[in-house]
Amino acid sequence: MVQTQMVTLSAILEKLRLKKMDNEFRWTPEGFTANKGKAYKPEDLKIIKVFRFEGDSDPSDSSVLYIIEANDGLIGYSIDAYGMYSNHDDEEGYDNFLRNIPLEDREEQLAFDI
Repeated sequence: MVQTQMVTLSAILEKLRLKKMDNEFRWTPEGFTANKGKAYKPEDLKIIKVFRFEGDSDPSDSSVLYIIEANDGLIGYSIDAYGMYSNHDDEEGYDNFLRNIPLEDREEQLAFDI
C-alpha cells in the first residue's frame, strides 16, 4: 500500500505509545539508555525504521525519528534534529553512536502501520 498522506512526528509517537513501543533511547557517554537500568552499545541495537520530517516554513522543524530495537526485544525511538538544530549535549558522540548501529529497514514487517 502506497502512502499518500503526510504523517507527523506526533502521530508516529502516538502510534508507538499505543503499541507500548514508546521507550525513548537517550544518549549518554555509556551508550543509549531507555530508563530500564541498562546501557546499550551499538552492537546491541538495530535501527528498524527511519522517518524524516521537514518543516515547510521553518528549518528548525526538521528532524529524524529512529525506531530502534534492542537485542533484548525492547523497541523504542530516538529523535534528532537536522544539523545545527540538533539538541544533544555531545552531538559528535551521538552521531558516531548512531552510525555504528546497523540499519535493518522493516518497511514490510513493521509492527504498526503509519
